[in-house]
Amino acid sequence: MNYIKEKTPPVREDRLKACNAFGGSCCELSRTGKKGCLNKTKRTFAQTQGCQLNLSMSILNTIRDSVVIIHGPIGCGGAGLSFGALTTQYHKLRDSNAKGYIWINTNLDEGDVINGGEQKLKEAIIFADNEFRPSSIIIVNSCVPALIGDDIDGVVAGLQQQTAAKLVPVHCEGFKTKIMASAYDSAYHGILRNLLDKPEENGYLNGYLIEDELEVLKEKYRRSRNVNVLNVSSMSRADELELERLLKALELNVRFLPCFAHPDDFEPATEAALNISICATHDDYFVKHLKEKYNIPYILHTIPIGIRNTGKWLLDIAEFFGETDRAKGLIEAETKALNKALEPFRNQLKGKRVLLSGGEIRILTTAELFQDIGFEVLGVRGYHYDEFADPLIDGLPGKENILFNVATGQPFEQANLLEELKPDLYVGHAGINGWAAKQGIPVFPIFVQSLNYMGYSGMYELTKRVTKVLKNTQFSKNLKNNIKLPYKAEWYGKNPFSYIDSSLAL
Repeated sequence: MNYIKEKTPPVREDRLKACNAFGGSCCELSRTGKKGCLNKTKRTFAQTQGCQLNLSMSILNTIRDSVVIIHGPIGCGGAGLSFGALTTQYHKLRDSNAKGYIWINTNLDEGDVINGGEQKLKEAIIFADNEFRPSSIIIVNSCVPALIGDDIDGVVAGLQQQTAAKLVPVHCEGFKTKIMASAYDSAYHGILRNLLDKPEENGYLNGYLIEDELEVLKEKYRRSRNVNVLNVSSMSRADELELERLLKALELNVRFLPCFAHPDDFEPATEAALNISICATHDDYFVKHLKEKYNIPYILHTIPIGIRNTGKWLLDIAEFFGETDRAKGLIEAETKALNKALEPFRNQLKGKRVLLSGGEIRILTTAELFQDIGFEVLGVRGYHYDEFADPLIDGLPGKENILFNVATGQPFEQANLLEELKPDLYVGHAGINGWAAKQGIPVFPIFVQSLNYMGYSGMYELTKRVTKVLKNTQFSKNLKNNIKLPYKAEWYGKNPFSYIDSSLAL
C-alpha cells in the first residue's frame, strides 16, 4: 500500500479494480463483482463523466488558511466559482476569523501549451505567499500541464525555501481516470506527503517539556481517547455536532479531518488512538497509510446514516475502546426516542416508492433508512462500484428485487429508468437532480451542507423534510409540463442498459 514515495497515487481502476458501468440487480452486481469480472466493463456510448480535479477540490478548497492554485486554463479555474460562497461560510462556522476560500488560476493559454507553464506557476506561488500569507498553498495540477509535461514537483521543491507557506502539490488531472473517486486519493496523497509529520517524542509532548510524571500520565490517557473523524465536504456542521455528541457520550476526544481543518491540525492527528471513517469510498487510502506509517488503527465499515448503520458505526468504535455496554445503552435510548418521534411520519410515508443516486456507500445506507421509514426502494444508482459496497449490499433487505445502476452521471440512463419505474421520489446528489425534476418527479437532495443528515437527529430531520416535499409536488409537475428532455420516444422503450458492454463481465 506504500505509494507515498511516489509523486502520484494509482487510479482506482488499478488499485481497487473499480467499475463505473453496470445495470442489473444488487445481487447480480455483488456476485459478479466478487469474481473480479466488472473492472473492464464499459459503455459503447457515454453522455457525461465526472472530473477528478473538481472532486479533489471538494476536499482541498475546505482547508482553512490556504490558497488553492489551479494550474491550468481558465476553464478549470472557473470551477472555483461554484465553491466560493458556501466554502467561505463553512470556514467561518469552524473559525469566525477564517479568511474564507481563496483561489488563483494560472490561466494557461495556447502559448503556454507550446512553451510550458512553469514560469506562470512560479509567479502564482510567490504572489500567493506574499499577498495572502497563508499557512499552506495547494497546487492543483489539471490536464493541460500534465499533458505538456510541466514539472510541478520540481517547481515546488525549488520554491519551498523561499516561501513561508507549506507547498502542497496535488496531481488530479481529470483524464487519468474514469472513477472520479480517485480524486480523494489524490487529495489525501498531497496531504500525507506534505502536511503530516509525527512530532518528536524525546520527553516532549506538543513541543513542551513535561517533567511531572502525573502530567505525563494524564497526557498519555488523553491521547488514548483521541479520535480522528474523517468528514466529507458535503456533510453539514450540524452532522459533525451530532456525531461529536454521540462520541463524547463514550468519553472520546474528537478531531474532524480533513474538511474545514487548518493545515496545522494534520500534524497532531498522528497522536490519535483511532481513525474513524465516515465513508470508505472517501477515506480508505488515507487511513491505510496512517496505519502503515504510524500504526494508527481505523474503523472503515459503514457510514452513520439511519438507525442500523449509526448503531453499527458506534458499536465498532465502542468495541475498540472497551465501551460496548455503554454504547449499547446509548443506542437503545436513542433508538427508542427516535422511533417514537418517527411514528407519525412512517404512517404518512408507508408504501411510497423511491430511486436513489449518489456515492455507493451513501446510497446503500440511505436506502436502508428509507426502507425504515416506510418506502419501497426501487433502485439505486452508484457513481462507481468497488469492494466496499459488498457488505452493505449483503445486509440490504430485499436486495434481490432492488435494481443497481453503476453510472457517473449518464442522465440518459437515468431518464429511461425513471420513465420505467415512476417512483414517488428521487433522492440524488447535487448535479443530476434537475434531470429528475424535469420528468415530474419530486426531488430530495441526498447531501446538503445545510441539512443534518447523519446520526439519530439526522434521520429525524431527513424524514421530516421528505414528508414536507411529498405534501406538495406541484413544482415538479409544472416542470414536466413545460420542459421536454432531449431524448426520442424510442429511447424510453429500450433497455436502459443497452449501451453497457458487459461481454467481459462473465
